[in-house]
Amino acid sequence: QVQLVESGGGLVQAGGSLRLSCAASGSIFRIIAMGWYRQAPGKQRELVARITTGGTTDYADSVKGRFTISRDNVGNTVYLQMNSLKPEDTAVYYCNARRRTVVDTFVDYWGQGTQVTVSS
Repeated sequence: QVQLVESGGGLVQAGGSLRLSCAASGSIFRIIAMGWYRQAPGKQRELVARITTGGTTDYADSVKGRFTISRDNVGNTVYLQMNSLKPEDTAVYYCNARRRTVVDTFVDYWGQGTQVTVSS
């Protein structure tokens, strides 16, 4: 099992910045990627940004150039720096960890979610 603890959400005005953090613990040795997803009311959960253990990053088109995902040297904590925030970025942001199993399948773990609200 992998436990994910998020922090850093809140209320910010449009154009402002927030930084989200997600710390992983437990069976982290087979984690192959960590990332952030978000879900706005009435919408499906969508990928925001992801980083693999090799350092490869992937971003949603809507956040490219504004958001940056990074991790600490140990690899247990990932960060999402969000700049130039827009009202449409308002959502619950969920940390995700994908772990490879011993039988070469994948299991996703999720944090509890943190609310990000951007006022216009």
